[in-house]
Order: sequence, then structure tokens, then C-alpha cells
Amino acid sequence: MNAKRTKPDTRTAMRQLIDRARREIPFNLPEEVLCGDSCQGCSSKLLIYLENELDGWESELAKGKVPDLRDLSRLVGKCKKIAGVLQRNRLLEKLPAG
Repeated sequence: MNAKRTKPDTRTAMRQLIDRARREIPFNLPEEVLCGDSCQGCSSKLLIYLENELDGWESELAKGKVPDLRDLSRLVGKCKKIAGVLQRNRLLEKLPAG
């Protein structure tokens, strides 16, 4: 029998998104690697910005905030855009879809 898969609630989905971003985005690259010869967007500043966003959501979740689908969508969009810049700057391989 096929068990029906249920989608996670938005708090769980946000937690999963934060965990995936922290796993797949290279936040700990040394400054000399971040600021290479061919820079198309400041990778260092973008990583700081994204890390602050993730920290902010972790704090909000800890306080009991329930994100809505718009919050999830916005954070997904930010992660994708920043990952795209990191890929163009050759700091990140193409991430799997999902």
C-alpha cells in the first residue's frame, strides 16, 4: 500500500529550509577565497546577509512564531539567488533541486 505523504507544517518546513541552507551553503569560506579575481556580486556580504536571515528565523521559531507560506517562499528565493551568485563566482557547485 502507498502511504499518503503529508506535507510538513510551516514551522517544520522553515526549520528544514534553514538546516538545508546551513548544510549546503559554504558560510565558512576564508575571506581570500570569497574575494577572488572574478567577483560578480559580493559573496562575503551576501553570506553575512543570508546568515543573519537564518539566525533571525531561528530566533523567531524559538519564540514560537509560525511562518506563513510567504515567509517560506521569500527565504527560499533569497537562498536561491545567493546560491546563484556563489555559483557564478565559482564558490558553490550547482545544488540539487528540491
